[in-house]
Amino acid sequence: MERRSFLKKAGFGLAAATAAMPALAQNAPTVKWRLASSFPKSLDTIYGGAEVMARRVAEATGGKFQIQVFASGEIVPGPGVHDAVKDATVEMGHTCSYYFFGKNPTYAFDTAVPFGLNNRQTDAWMRHGNGSKLMGEFFAKSNIVAIPCGNTGVQMGGWYRKEIKSVADLKGLKMRIAGLAGKVLSKLGAVPQQIPGSDIYPALEKGTIDAAEWVGPYDDQKLGFNKVAKYYYYPGWWEGGPQISVYINSKKWAELPKEYQAILEIACADAHVDMMAKYDAKNPTALKQLHASGTLLRPFPKDVMEACYKAAQEVYSEISAENADFKKVYDDYKKFMDDQNLWFRVAEGSYSNFMYSKR
Repeated sequence: MERRSFLKKAGFGLAAATAAMPALAQNAPTVKWRLASSFPKSLDTIYGGAEVMARRVAEATGGKFQIQVFASGEIVPGPGVHDAVKDATVEMGHTCSYYFFGKNPTYAFDTAVPFGLNNRQTDAWMRHGNGSKLMGEFFAKSNIVAIPCGNTGVQMGGWYRKEIKSVADLKGLKMRIAGLAGKVLSKLGAVPQQIPGSDIYPALEKGTIDAAEWVGPYDDQKLGFNKVAKYYYYPGWWEGGPQISVYINSKKWAELPKEYQAILEIACADAHVDMMAKYDAKNPTALKQLHASGTLLRPFPKDVMEACYKAAQEVYSEISAENADFKKVYDDYKKFMDDQNLWFRVAEGSYSNFMYSKR
């Protein structure tokens, strides 16, 4: 499937789809699917994206198309979502594709890569660049149709038990971090650990790891990281606009009536926007509460940012030299990003910087 199609249809809005439902519901088949999430229920914003999507689908089909959402571990563990959908153990999943970096680093482009596109730029690449086409071709190799269904926006740089004052402080640092970022940090001496969200707190509390990143203030406060690590760094340079995706088994997708396909695509688009808006609404209050409770906010030192950027470029060159899938997507992604950054620094960046100075 070329994912560009769902994005075009989404422009008509869920309201238009719902208005047509009385005629559809009379002859529509009853479909019941299971969705395996990579996230725990306690994270109502990121886990809740799948619930928003499922609710919209049910509403738009008069209850004929039901999607039951299962939290991480209820059917399969969070890291098992990809294979569960590929093998049709479940019809659907809701996950971050960079969790499957070990299968092929190309998956990371569907979520986020270090020093990559932000949320709006990712949407632009997917909707009006070659993102949908390139990633659709890649996912087809695993019998998966992937549809954007959420974004967190720029994330925080994580929680640290000790201060990071220079690049030297990264050496030997055991950090929970996902995707390509771990490979970048490895170049600077850190020891990346890929740990599911529900297991991060005990690992940080016991000192099994020295640092951990998850999302941002709202989720991080819920997970209690401020109780076991006091230094909170920013920005999360590895996640400028991480996208969450719905996975659908390609055979099951083909079996859906066209009307249900369209409704599902539109519901994903609605949940996609809703998640970003919810994070933007909730993060400011959570950040103020964390700061008031004793959390120490710290920006990454400039030399650390520069060293990480340099290491990221080396990683991209190395992977491109040995992985044709990765190179094909990265070459297009990089060209698109360069143009986006030229534009964003003119209007968006200038306006934002001025407004921030008025605080």
